[in-house]
Amino acid sequence: MTRKKKRKSRNNKISNLTNTILSILKKERNKSFNYKQIASKLGVNDASSRNQIIKKLQQLKAKQEIEEVERGKFKAIVTTEYHTGILDLSAKGNGYIICDEFEEDIFVASNNLNKALDGDEVEFYAYRRKHRGKQEGEITNIIKRAKSEYVGTIQIQEKKNFAFVVPDSVKMYKDIFVPINKTKKAEDGDKVLVSLTDWPEKADSPYGKVLEVLGKPGEHSTEIHSILAEYGLPHEFPHEVEAYANKLDTSITEEEIAKRRDMRKDLTFTIDPKDAKDFDDALSFTVLENGLYEIGIHIADVSHYLEPGTVLDDEAYERATSIYLVDRVVPMLPEILSNGACSLRPHEEKYTFSAVFQMNDKCEIKNEWFGRTVTYSDARFAYEEAQAVIESKTNNIPQEVSLTGKAYQTDQAIADAILKMDELAKKMRSQRMRSGAISFDKVEVKFNLDEEANPVGVFFKTSKDANKLIEEFMLLANRKVSEFIGKQNPKKTFVYRVHDEPDEAKLAQLQTVVGRFGHKLNFKDRNSVASSLNKLLSDVVGKKEQNLVDTLTIRTMSKAEYTTQNIGHYGLAFDYYSHFTSPIRRYPDVMAHRLLQEYLDGGKSANEEIYEEKCKHSSNMEYLATKAERDSIKYMQIRFMQDHQDEEFLGVISGVTDWGIYVEIISNKCEGMVSVRDMKDDTYDFDQSHYAMVGRKTGTMYQLGDEVIVKVKNTDLVKKHLDFYMVGKPTLED
Repeated sequence: MTRKKKRKSRNNKISNLTNTILSILKKERNKSFNYKQIASKLGVNDASSRNQIIKKLQQLKAKQEIEEVERGKFKAIVTTEYHTGILDLSAKGNGYIICDEFEEDIFVASNNLNKALDGDEVEFYAYRRKHRGKQEGEITNIIKRAKSEYVGTIQIQEKKNFAFVVPDSVKMYKDIFVPINKTKKAEDGDKVLVSLTDWPEKADSPYGKVLEVLGKPGEHSTEIHSILAEYGLPHEFPHEVEAYANKLDTSITEEEIAKRRDMRKDLTFTIDPKDAKDFDDALSFTVLENGLYEIGIHIADVSHYLEPGTVLDDEAYERATSIYLVDRVVPMLPEILSNGACSLRPHEEKYTFSAVFQMNDKCEIKNEWFGRTVTYSDARFAYEEAQAVIESKTNNIPQEVSLTGKAYQTDQAIADAILKMDELAKKMRSQRMRSGAISFDKVEVKFNLDEEANPVGVFFKTSKDANKLIEEFMLLANRKVSEFIGKQNPKKTFVYRVHDEPDEAKLAQLQTVVGRFGHKLNFKDRNSVASSLNKLLSDVVGKKEQNLVDTLTIRTMSKAEYTTQNIGHYGLAFDYYSHFTSPIRRYPDVMAHRLLQEYLDGGKSANEEIYEEKCKHSSNMEYLATKAERDSIKYMQIRFMQDHQDEEFLGVISGVTDWGIYVEIISNKCEGMVSVRDMKDDTYDFDQSHYAMVGRKTGTMYQLGDEVIVKVKNTDLVKKHLDFYMVGKPTLED
């Protein structure tokens, strides 16, 4: 029997070879490559693969996509214009590049990321082709990594002498390889902070080393420290910063008082949250002989203690803001300053920086003065105590709101001052609203915690007249300080808090959603938009859709930020606005104090470039702190829901996607997801135009804003996920 001729096995065709070769040549477009170097980069060395590369190089040369610069050596013909932008990764692994040169974001498939990570500044080129209507691109170079540190769970491979860290962030699409000698003795399953050290060309995963072992996943301190570490935020002060702060002379001296306006005899008081320790603002009130009211807004003089070029100032600048987590405050300044020397505590003399206004009953400013002062606070009130004065129009503080736990009578002069300032604040507020300001009174979720920081209850914090009184006078100081400098000629560098107009496309989306609840917006002009947004926000108060509408309206707004380039503040309807009133917890306020004093002393305009860089840093740190604060609330909500596994809750559908329905529980504002896979009573399809899930057989529709009954399916503290089962729609009995 003749033996069958053995067929020569054909080696596999190299997939996507054209794009791969072009990508290699374009990535290092100043170098030339021969077929061997390309084969090496691809990790192939068999004859079939080499022949495919040789053939493809000739084809690309014939198409004039590459050129042969010397025999057998090729370079990309760069006709493509390269752009730079910021990569925004989705949880699915694809990304979008945000670039000012393009109206829409550029889609980047996961195989064209070329090791770029979320938030990285990247160089890319845009293809002519589109992906689902979006222009598509490929990343060619990483200009700047957004971050190099990640929080994750370590998996030790003891027999293999290495470990992998699985990042918590869904946007980090690769596990991080860690040699066993760089694990910092972490145990398998520990939560760690890992730093990226390298990402070799041929390695599938980046390499890293453990910087800190955070603890066991799910434990309270581990999870809170993980939130801070994820955003690169501190949780304690370096020893040298604490030591420097502790050595500061915080005494009030006659020599320093002589340099300041002495306002110790003016009636002065503070109104703050009942649990506050850092009182950075106080108000003084005097009725002048001419009938005008002299109102002083006195702010802790942090810049007196915080000298540029010191370790203390460097640390404050790096932090840029205090961080308010659900169970703690991570302060910008060490406690000796934040809760001590700079805190305007009652019956203590303090150095302050003041904005003093003389105004009439119509809130017309007849005189203004800015400068350094020394003040003495006669009394401290919680917001609830001041609210009691406003509501009762007496000087009686009832037991249930009293800071001392006992009913008492405050000084009649202070009660009169509170009542008059409340009256003036209401007038200033209505003037702002008429000018086109937008009233955001979003409900804040707060937790009652026991001694072990376990959530034992939820309550909602709303803004009442006492809060609004303080808010209006702080807004007045912030506006007038920035106006005083902003209107000077020649122009002087200053730190403004700006807020651009809302995006029209986002407003149109908002109209689609709120139209579901019978609300209508008017886009005719700037004032119409503002007044219809205010009408919307007041119409939804107390309704099931309030939190959803409040959240969506805030999302249509541009993000407020710090800059030296003033464009005004849309949300407040101010042409000039700055942050001046909270230097204990915000570094931009410290910068505002320094610049104001410099200009009051006749100094020249500060370097704009340096201050713009500081503004960008401050805006970025504020963004990270906000994300950490939200994560800590989400974490605590999930902890709270762990104890309510078998209960049914009434909720409102807050989002609908092709993978599930997001529901926010009305009684505690906890948001979770019902996976479409768990909706077994029918096969549901996502109807994007109606923001709904629709059952194929039954026609049952779950739509954005609908009330539904849900039950807790799963609580994941580590991933901060809350999963629900859909019980159904409420009946009349519910």
